[in-house]
Amino acid sequence: MPLSDPAAIKALLEETRTIAMIGASDRPNRPSYGVMARLQQHGYRVIPVNPQITGEHVHGEYVFRELAQIGEPIDMVDIFRRSDAAGEAVDAAIACGAKAVWLQLGVIDEAAAARAEAAGLKVVMDRCPAIEIPRLGVAPIG
Repeated sequence: MPLSDPAAIKALLEETRTIAMIGASDRPNRPSYGVMARLQQHGYRVIPVNPQITGEHVHGEYVFRELAQIGEPIDMVDIFRRSDAAGEAVDAAIACGAKAVWLQLGVIDEAAAARAEAAGLKVVMDRCPAIEIPRLGVAPIG
């Protein structure tokens, strides 16, 4: 079962330092662009992942093609993909050793969530960390 208890979600956000964002965008009108900025402002390191803009920079961070390229520990993978593409992103998060996956608002894949939990990852689904941080009173990271 994905995390739903506010205390558990808050604890995950408090222990997270590095977030890989699959589906990060360099377009200011896209939700992932604003969420990435808000997470950075809160003190998280956010590493963008998007094969369409690999090698570019978003909010000062190099954009990677895939999670496997990052080469450093990832606490949480924030997934901005359609529900039908989320499973592939979850599998990549499991393969790279992430500690948690966060499926954004409207992104629901029960089977992928079950695979992540079976692999020992914490799972949050159909929520946005940029909304949960102020709602839960998560102190700035750092």
